Amino acid sequence: MEQGTVKWYNETKGYGFIQPDNGGKDVFVHATALERAGMRGLREGQKISYELQTDQRTGRTSAVNLQNA
Repeated sequence: MEQGTVKWYNETKGYGFIQPDNGGKDVFVHATALERAGMRGLREGQKISYELQTDQRTGRTSAVNLQNA
């Protein structure tokens, strides 16, 4: 699993970004990933573990299987 820090998350819009601990591009996170993980929300600076998943249609990568780190 990857680990990172929540850069920002907007509950109204239902998405945000995680800054990976190993550097690289920020990772998109959607509200549906939070729901699947049983999480209510994310806060800036929160440490999180996640897996990367690439959407077959768009080719975009996002965070899934979220857990508090």
